[in-house]
Amino acid sequence: MLRTRPNIIITGTPGVGKSSHSEQLAEATGLRHLSVNQVVKDKSCHEGYDDELKTWIVDEDKLLDEIEPQLEEGGNVIDWHVCEIFPERLIDLVVVLRVDSELLYDRLKARNYPEKKLQENLDSEIMQVILEEARESYNEQIVIELRSDDADEIEQNVERIAQWVKNWKADHPEGV
Repeated sequence: MLRTRPNIIITGTPGVGKSSHSEQLAEATGLRHLSVNQVVKDKSCHEGYDDELKTWIVDEDKLLDEIEPQLEEGGNVIDWHVCEIFPERLIDLVVVLRVDSELLYDRLKARNYPEKKLQENLDSEIMQVILEEARESYNEQIVIELRSDDADEIEQNVERIAQWVKNWKADHPEGV
């Protein structure tokens, strides 16, 4: 089955603006916003809840079984803080959002993250963990890093990615 619309991963540390980017990009392009956190909850793709970190323990096999048919169709903006589990053959662009660590601290604090979870996420952002995972998991040509410190940057990023979608469609009229 050929995909006539791309699959894009919007990833980054919690609090960098993945959902905002994904929602706006889906609206601008007509692609589907695929919130992995929502799928995990709605389709029980988890092994329980971690009370200390206040998060679901994701069953990645169940998750992939649930969403792979949708990815094969194409046209998805995948919103999640993990990227490397998605099959490379189904991903056309990986956008890693980055934010200033002081801003990130404020955003996570406002979400009432437990101190341990807050510190783990700050460390991950500072050490560029998600960016490195993306670069190791996908062809570097499809991995881009974008700043997401404020609303203007989000708007510019969405415009840039929407243009990329338009170009992708023009470059792949028969699909991939």
